Amino acid sequence: MIRFGEGLTAALEAGRPPVAMESTIFSNLGLPSPANLHALDRCNRVIRAAGAEPALTAVLEGQATVGVEEAHYETICGPARKVAERDLAVAVGQDWPYGATTVSASVTLAASAKIRVFATGGLGGVHRDVQDSLDISADLKALSVHPVITVASGAKVFLDLARTLEFLETSSVPVLGYRCHEFPAFYARSSGLPVPHRVESPEEIADIAEAHWELSGGGVLVVNPVPADAAIDREVLDEAVETALASAASQGVTGPAITPIVLAEIARLTDGASIETNLALAESNAKLAAEIAVALLN
Repeated sequence: MIRFGEGLTAALEAGRPPVAMESTIFSNLGLPSPANLHALDRCNRVIRAAGAEPALTAVLEGQATVGVEEAHYETICGPARKVAERDLAVAVGQDWPYGATTVSASVTLAASAKIRVFATGGLGGVHRDVQDSLDISADLKALSVHPVITVASGAKVFLDLARTLEFLETSSVPVLGYRCHEFPAFYARSSGLPVPHRVESPEEIADIAEAHWELSGGGVLVVNPVPADAAIDREVLDEAVETALASAASQGVTGPAITPIVLAEIARLTDGASIETNLALAESNAKLAAEIAVALLN
């Protein structure tokens, strides 16, 4: 059912641990060209430099694929249909030419392929109007169900971060702050909300995850703040988010379609600074994920 790339297969045979990645961030739904290809190249480089192997996920030519080959990168960085966990069977059954996997789909494929570490940018979560919309990202359920370590810079900043943390607690997902006491706000280093547990090393994360899985637990979330030199000031970010959400509301945009519109508006309002921030945090998360994957071997 799952097609493995030749490079990933060779890496596994050589004992290099895999790190799963989503494809939505690298498609036209995530970052504009050529920033998306730059992000993919940077993530691949730091994963390999740490001794691991990238395992990019997508649906290509109707096949769920783990370890997308470089020959398909032009497709990956182009127009895409978004594939969440619920859409995987549809994308395969209907032979979609290209479906860009979200966090929920990527975690599902990673678990199915027995990959234990996944790197992304920011999670989906509980939306601010949840009392009216009941809009809670499938990312959170996927994290709770599948035994995969997810490394992210918190959740998308335009979400209800306090409720997102509460949902993770209700779902018994351990939230580990990597060298931080506060939950990151994607482009900003902190949301002001405390994380339940602080950790200091990839080895410590690996030990906690192994214990969690031995106790029949599901996923583990590691939150890694964006590098300080790439972070956006929280006040500037809050103003941009409010303006972006108002713009989306005026267009009648709801549900999953909000994310790309809001992120594009934030990029415009920050004069493109958020794009470089996105690249920096994606690279940082990929590096940490690779270090955790290597630590799990020991």
